[in-house]
Amino acid sequence: MSASELSYVNGTSSTPLLAETIGQALSRAARQWPERPALIIPAQQVRLSWRELNDKAEALAAGFLALGLERGDRIGIWSLNRLEWALTQFAAAKAGLILVTLNPAYRLIELEFALVKVGCKAVVTATSFKTSHYIGMLCELAPELASSSPGALQARRLPELRSVIQFGGALVPGALAFDAVAALGGPEQRATIATLADDLQCDDAINIQFTSGTTGQPKGVTLTHHNILNNGAYVGRAMALTPEDRICIPVPLYHCFGMVMGNLAAVTWGAAMVYPGEGFDPLATLQTVATERCTALYGVPTMFIAELDHPDFASFDLSSLRTGIMAGAPCPVEVMKKVVEQMHMRDVTIAYGMTETSPVSFQSSMDDPLERRVSTVGRIMPHLEVKIIDERGRIVPRGTRGELCTRGYSVMLGYWDEAQKTAEVLDSARWMHTGDIATLDAEGYGNIVGRIKDLIIRGGENISPREVEEFLYRHPKIQDVQVFGIADDRYGEEIAAWVKLREGASLTQDEVIAFCNGQIAHNKIPRVVQFVDAFPMTVTGKIQKFIMRATVEKQQGRSARETA
Repeated sequence: MSASELSYVNGTSSTPLLAETIGQALSRAARQWPERPALIIPAQQVRLSWRELNDKAEALAAGFLALGLERGDRIGIWSLNRLEWALTQFAAAKAGLILVTLNPAYRLIELEFALVKVGCKAVVTATSFKTSHYIGMLCELAPELASSSPGALQARRLPELRSVIQFGGALVPGALAFDAVAALGGPEQRATIATLADDLQCDDAINIQFTSGTTGQPKGVTLTHHNILNNGAYVGRAMALTPEDRICIPVPLYHCFGMVMGNLAAVTWGAAMVYPGEGFDPLATLQTVATERCTALYGVPTMFIAELDHPDFASFDLSSLRTGIMAGAPCPVEVMKKVVEQMHMRDVTIAYGMTETSPVSFQSSMDDPLERRVSTVGRIMPHLEVKIIDERGRIVPRGTRGELCTRGYSVMLGYWDEAQKTAEVLDSARWMHTGDIATLDAEGYGNIVGRIKDLIIRGGENISPREVEEFLYRHPKIQDVQVFGIADDRYGEEIAAWVKLREGASLTQDEVIAFCNGQIAHNKIPRVVQFVDAFPMTVTGKIQKFIMRATVEKQQGRSARETA
């Protein structure tokens, strides 16, 4: 078999990889496009040029150093899409700090695990958003905060944490006001930031993002400047971004979609970042696109569906749009057609990847026919390699199913403090084994057809069934539990649980859901709970979750994987 008949591709490109740090990229943007708009947040009345954004990021970076943070320290950011998030991202990069992106949906158990796992020395946090009282949860984990001096926290449950930096509400005792941090930096810290600009290396770790796996607790994906800055650059290149563009970013910044494909694509090409709100709201997104004349719009399919179905959709002038990204879940054909025709996004692209690969490995081209954009995930990105292998690790012929593996600049350093788990997915030749089942056609277009990993993908978010199961095992009445995904029109998949109770115990679905509320993130709470006496198993004792899924979907009047 010739090489061209094998499921292997590499992304050739005449455009070299960037050897910059994120801090250097922001400084370059400030020099190249000083007065061009960089960050627009209507809800916060924020309009910053690249020069202004760079100045604010450097001042905040100096303030971080004044708090005692040093190169390589971890700083958490716990917030939705706000000015403070973007400033913290760029300031951390300039100070050589590793930014730990905390999911705003986290509750106590998840927050404690993340902060302790990576040893966060500082955390920047919003006060609250809707039903999430962030500062309240931090105070519950660290009651010592109330009696500590700002920047000198000594908490039993969070032993490494020293500084809590708060914004958006009444300051609690022991915390520092975000707006006051930049003023702490003096000439000494400013000089250190200037020195770090040349001393930091693009291969330094800069970001830890927690991702769900199949074996319980989330793992901290450790990414470098080189990983994510280049990925953002090539994502932006695929959309032909320029300083004339404005990217509407309703997707969350704590996820690669927002912080890499949004913020870092913008900084490398000079496009403006536009945040329509803290959390996703279809009306606010439509209003922002129309008012700010955005040229690009990001979202998972459910976001675009919500925008298209909004009763006021027709009242907004979206003619400024030309491109954007739809990712995170398979895109229904009819939705894509409406996005192109009714939202004017003729150059919308599809992207595929995972946090461990910074994230994008495949992206469709603006020139690809619509049929290609809805039936595939596009072609390999520049400077990356992909192969599809069988169970023995051999590359399979084109069109044959196998596991998708990625290699190149985008592959993570590894899972933070998890050498064994890293070795399970990252082999000695630096191939990242994604756990996704894929095919590669004769023209190099990829298609994702299944998953080896037992993950649920709800609205673009990876959810580990095992993580939810381990939490439910804490309930005194639950003897055994199996969690799995079921097809859902809105989110792609929803969470279902089959529960086996202890002898003599009784429990209702509402009681199980109430047990989860406030303890685990809302998107991990099962929406369907059924009580059973046994689970379907193979003769060798392996649980058959596909049977559970098919059973529940049949009860709901739908075929298995109808919308997956």
